[in-house]
Amino acid sequence: MKTLMVQGTTSDAGKSTLVAGLCRVLVNAGYNVAPFKPQNMALNSAVTKDGGEIGRAQALQAIAAKVEARVDFNPILLKPNSDTGAQVIVHGKAISNMEAGKYHDYKKVAMQAVLESHQRLAIDHDVLLVEGAGSPAEINLRAHDIANMGYAEAVDCPVVLVADIDRGGVFAHLVGTLALLSESEQARVKGFIINRFRGDIKLLESGLDWLEERTGKPVLGVLPYLHDLALDAEDAVALDNKVTEAKVKVFVPLLPHMSNHTDFDPLRLQPNIDLQYIKIGQSLQGADLIILPGSKNVTSDLTFLKQQGWQQEIEQHLRYGGKLLGICGGYQMLGKQIFDPEQIESSVEQVSGLGLLDFTTTLTQNKTLSQVSASMTLNGETCQLTGYEIHCGVSTGPALSHSLLNIHRESTTHNQSIPDGCISDDGKIIATYLHGFFDCPAPTQLVLNWLGIKDLETPVIDINQHREIQLERLAGVCNEYLAMDKIYDIIHQGVDTPKSKLAN
Repeated sequence: MKTLMVQGTTSDAGKSTLVAGLCRVLVNAGYNVAPFKPQNMALNSAVTKDGGEIGRAQALQAIAAKVEARVDFNPILLKPNSDTGAQVIVHGKAISNMEAGKYHDYKKVAMQAVLESHQRLAIDHDVLLVEGAGSPAEINLRAHDIANMGYAEAVDCPVVLVADIDRGGVFAHLVGTLALLSESEQARVKGFIINRFRGDIKLLESGLDWLEERTGKPVLGVLPYLHDLALDAEDAVALDNKVTEAKVKVFVPLLPHMSNHTDFDPLRLQPNIDLQYIKIGQSLQGADLIILPGSKNVTSDLTFLKQQGWQQEIEQHLRYGGKLLGICGGYQMLGKQIFDPEQIESSVEQVSGLGLLDFTTTLTQNKTLSQVSASMTLNGETCQLTGYEIHCGVSTGPALSHSLLNIHRESTTHNQSIPDGCISDDGKIIATYLHGFFDCPAPTQLVLNWLGIKDLETPVIDINQHREIQLERLAGVCNEYLAMDKIYDIIHQGVDTPKSKLAN
């Protein structure tokens, strides 16, 4: 298996997007390619078919590579639950919560999991496109590194370094990062890619010539700033929304530990829907629909929500006829109590919920991870949908007798239909554990009907079709602006072997 690693001079330099683009370029050219990220830290995750959890970026890259997502694409996933600690997920399963110091000591064990996944992927794929994490020049993180050069050295693969010119200082980023690497690591860097360029390329050419002369390494391409590129984000929440004539306003409180905000991408991309993330100090007033999102630390986020005065605004919103949706952790917040007796998410063992529905939730060690299909009935209308579950809570109580969904599970002996979520007696509140709720057009339309919005001028967004269009657009840009012949050579020749091209 040939391996190429994409590392960045900073976080959000464009590593995830570049790997996704290269995956689609190579698979379109006929190669059996797979994505890989040794260690990922993110609150946006996805569920594999076999019930494992990986970073959202690797799930997107798997779609780009036209392969089914598997836990080996992201063997180590860290989901922060505080400023200094995270849940550690190895090969798709949570093993424990660790503080930063303890995890640093655990890295030697984690590296073995990374190399095991690398070896398994080598059996099934011809090319592995690897995404680094943050920057390889973080001096304090270099000991026992598994995310960047530590991995590259272990598997002996070449590296391409990408930098974001839009944030400024691109030449300092590239030269400085290279200078902070060891001699062997510098030799692994086979070229640079500059990302998010705006303007006249002729004005940049003298700088590119200087960079190549200074470092002895080629610039493999300058990618333009892609306006309105809409792909699943790993971390950053898209706060801008350019809708000017909204028929419906949807507000989502921006919680400190909000997870899987990609749930709302179909709404954000939908014309005539004004989706706003409400930040600290802002008001929830004026919404047609308030959505309480998922959370990696539901007790902490619930306390934060109350401190902002949002509980009173939600109650007022409902009194005035507004609608409310809770998803996963947001669903749990709607009940009377949340119990965490084993301190799964924090040291707080019990917290009062919003008390809007008559149920309680207990957090447990066992996390539910599954891709599912379901049926939803709302206001007398029924539709089919798909989604995924990522939660460690069990909710029980009278309010759940009127479920929102029936989840269909297939077993070796029979098919099961399991109720999920709930609808309040007055029909103003709905809730579900299911992520990806809006990915299919049908449930989105049912929710719009529930809100009384039935006359949108454009069809409801199908996020899966939209994603495919964006990936093909990204692949086209990579083919146009990157020196793909040189990148093919780098993949094939590795670090030291003679130069040759990949087979046609």
